[in-house]
Amino acid sequence: MTTTRIVITIIITLVTGQVAYGDSRPASTGFRINEIMAGPARDWDGSGAFSSRDDEWVELKNDSSGDLDLAGYFLTDGDSIPRFAFTGTLAAQARLMIFGGAAHAWEVANGFPAFGLSLGNSGDAVILWQVANGETLRVDSYAYRSHEAAADRSVGRLNDSGDWTLFDGLNPYTGTTAPVGTRCNPSPGAQNLCETTPVQASTWGRIKLRYR
Repeated sequence: MTTTRIVITIIITLVTGQVAYGDSRPASTGFRINEIMAGPARDWDGSGAFSSRDDEWVELKNDSSGDLDLAGYFLTDGDSIPRFAFTGTLAAQARLMIFGGAAHAWEVANGFPAFGLSLGNSGDAVILWQVANGETLRVDSYAYRSHEAAADRSVGRLNDSGDWTLFDGLNPYTGTTAPVGTRCNPSPGAQNLCETTPVQASTWGRIKLRYR
């Protein structure tokens, strides 16, 4: 059994608990989830062809001031089954994109069920784990709702450090369930900038008040 398989076995044994909607824990190591695309409807990975499996993506960021050793970190969805194991180092303030195709390749190579990131469109969670000193720790997580997983919408930390925000410029959301629409576009591999005022649904009463 390889070292990777041993570590993953530890994760399967120790992972417990559910992630509530919006639950996000500060990443003490600086490594954290920055943006999520659960419902792709176009070729996000640049392969030249659309795949609902391969074009899902999760953007992660090293928000620390130094290089980060990624050994021991794993990514899962809400069922806590390992979907991707990290290797190498990530420079300070650098971003790392994990597409569904890369997760699928990792699963095949390591003998796991090959589903890719397997992010549910009716709501799910993305969880970042670290195995260190014999323990499996939940480093960061975000649980999203169905409207955040609609076609070509992403959800991410505003300006890389603020509240989780909906980026729905490619598929506008006019509902009132948080996070509400912003009309800003997803930004894989780049800072999550959004200067647009969030869109709020209007009622007939509000419209009439404007014209009194």
